[in-house]
Amino acid sequence: MSDATLHDAHPDPDDFAVQIADQIESFIVAVTEVAKGDEPDSAVPFLLLELSQLLLAGGRLGAHEDFVPDERYEPDVGPEPDVDELRERFAQLLEPVDVYSEVFDPYVPRAEPVASRISDDLAGIITDLRHGMAHYREGRISEALWWWQFSYLSNWGTMASAALRALQSLVAHVRLDSPLDELDGLDTDSGAAGGDEELAEEAGRVMAAEIAGPLGIRSVQR
Repeated sequence: MSDATLHDAHPDPDDFAVQIADQIESFIVAVTEVAKGDEPDSAVPFLLLELSQLLLAGGRLGAHEDFVPDERYEPDVGPEPDVDELRERFAQLLEPVDVYSEVFDPYVPRAEPVASRISDDLAGIITDLRHGMAHYREGRISEALWWWQFSYLSNWGTMASAALRALQSLVAHVRLDSPLDELDGLDTDSGAAGGDEELAEEAGRVMAAEIAGPLGIRSVQR
């Protein structure tokens, strides 16, 4: 039976842990490299790919039976690494398409969209993943798996899927030759401030430069 089922009767936790840890470590390394800004024109495509691959690991964690840590209380992993620099780098790299709109919980009736930032999402995801990786590297495998599974369901899974949806939308706008009409002053730091045609046009130019150009993407023709 595959570990992608809800109740795996014969799981192999060692192999599963190694596979999940490898996927998470690969994401952390790749996204940290993207944040350096050495290849800004490829930032959006790389992030689209990396988030897609990370969510495969998340899906496997979410579908697996609940992990139970060996100890009742979580061992101290020390201070959390600072992600402010990474967040700021992504905010600069993705401006002005960093801010996007999402519905926090699609099962809440008539939920209002909220403004989010891809840069904030990436920083939050990295924080959660590094926390579990600290346990993994100390040999606390069950603790690491429990943390990754719990935080996937409660935090980083939501952020990763929302950010992926935003990036996929950017790619779709370019491929389908459908520029953003307006952003309505969308901002996480302030309320809606009315339409801004210049900002919308700039967002379209950024999408074309970061996605269409580097990948040789052309509009989809019927």
